[in-house]
Amino acid sequence: MRKLIIDLAERTAATYAVAFLGLLLADGFDLTSIGALKAAAVAALPAALAVVKGVAATFVGDPNSAALLTRSRE
Repeated sequence: MRKLIIDLAERTAATYAVAFLGLLLADGFDLTSIGALKAAAVAALPAALAVVKGVAATFVGDPNSAALLTRSRE
């Protein structure tokens, strides 16, 4: 379970960072504007979906991983 939580946290943080930076770059990278706050809020949506996908993946693939891969043969 610990491995799953760490894997899911890493994937969620990476998704949030990529979405947030992408929105900032598209908006002109002004951290003091309202657009930056909106970008932070909007970037939370793909991160939340990453959590949902990761939890759903435990029923499809390896229950200790957030990946949609087949179960390992270990």
